[in-house]
Amino acid sequence: MVSTFVIVGGDAAGMSAASKAKRDNSELDVVVFEKGEWVSYGACGLPYYIKGEIQSLEDLVSVTPEEFCQERDIDLRTGHEVIDIDPDQNVVTVRNDTTDVTQAYDSLLVATGSEAVTPPIEGLGRTGVYTLGSMSDGKDLREYVGRARSDRNLQQPDRGPACQFLETCNGPVGIVGGGYIGVEMAEALAANDFEVHLFQRGDRILKQFSAATSEAVLEHLQAQQVAVYLDTEVQELDGGEMVKAVVTDADRVPVEMVLVGTGVRPRTDLAVSAGIERGETGAIATNEYRETNLPNVYAAGDCAEATHVVTGEAVYVPLALTANRHGRTIGQTVAGRRTEAGGVAGTAAVKAFEVEAARTGILDHDIARDAGFDPMTETIEAKSRAGYYPEGGTVRVTLTIDRPSGQVLGGSLISEYGEGAVHRSHALVGAVTEGISVSELSNYDLAYAPPFNTTWDPVLTAAKVIDGQR
Repeated sequence: MVSTFVIVGGDAAGMSAASKAKRDNSELDVVVFEKGEWVSYGACGLPYYIKGEIQSLEDLVSVTPEEFCQERDIDLRTGHEVIDIDPDQNVVTVRNDTTDVTQAYDSLLVATGSEAVTPPIEGLGRTGVYTLGSMSDGKDLREYVGRARSDRNLQQPDRGPACQFLETCNGPVGIVGGGYIGVEMAEALAANDFEVHLFQRGDRILKQFSAATSEAVLEHLQAQQVAVYLDTEVQELDGGEMVKAVVTDADRVPVEMVLVGTGVRPRTDLAVSAGIERGETGAIATNEYRETNLPNVYAAGDCAEATHVVTGEAVYVPLALTANRHGRTIGQTVAGRRTEAGGVAGTAAVKAFEVEAARTGILDHDIARDAGFDPMTETIEAKSRAGYYPEGGTVRVTLTIDRPSGQVLGGSLISEYGEGAVHRSHALVGAVTEGISVSELSNYDLAYAPPFNTTWDPVLTAAKVIDGQR
């Protein structure tokens, strides 16, 4: 008898699971329901599409629906929204444009993703207020940028202080939120000659990174004429039908467009209504095989929790590689080879104009203490290439360790773009994942050649320095 594997959601986790399950067991009947029109796309590339570095939205699609259906023999149905899961009958109810239908399953994957957090700000419904959580959002923002460039010679908007540095200037525009999306979109909009104002509620941007990395990115944004407002609570997006200003607790900043990027939360309503349990993070709780509390029901991607490799605790880390990895292991399990999904270190990277930064592990001392560690942190700066080599820059490395044991808990790096902060972070990912000591890290046999590195890689230098101070 043919077994049916039903997947709710057609992006990273869902399509990775579908492809792996079908590849490992061609006899499986794999059915994927996706409520939108896009599947298997690189949402992380949307800021670069809006900036203009990527010309076509279709370039962000890894595999088309036609390829999934015709080449991989997967029953993929876009424009189909799963509105109910009946775990007693092993049936889902699906709505399309014309009717509701049911589909039986033997195994079910919930991969419903995440949705943008809606902050308590008045005026979010005004025209000219955008979010960036989907391909359609990216299309809308690219069209806005295109219209602004086309209208540049037809109208003269009020020119703010940043425009004195530019021959021409669009905007001004506002960005609410200083995380990954906020920083990447500041670059994308500034590159299109917008006067950019970025508002951050907390005392620093990129709070997932070390304080030293956040401060370096902040200084670079300001050097690129991005106005950054820290410790600033946005209260209202003022205007009539169109947004006209960002109103904070201390100021009123005129704008023509606002991007709200204050984070995401797991989309779990469908799962909860079916009796699937959530964890303390608010995302769907799973075991090491990504199984939920319901039999033969799995969860992965931005709707689900993961286990942190340092603390062993459940965390919510909605990142692309996590979704792909966990989806793949679920597909393998459903196909007949039960496979653990593995933990996460919270590894991430970001580009901001001419700098690149990366982070991994636990950097926050409060989180480390709650997990039973006695954390200490040290930051060093070192050359990215041999001193005599006619190129290169510097790399700033922050390490956080457990003082008594020397265990590497986390790291954060920043360098000029192309000088290796992101690639160097991979050594730290290995150290964090394996739970090694900083003394062991200092003995890593990292590659050296003058065009690429110094004899002592900056990561090794940081390890030696902090090891000597504990």
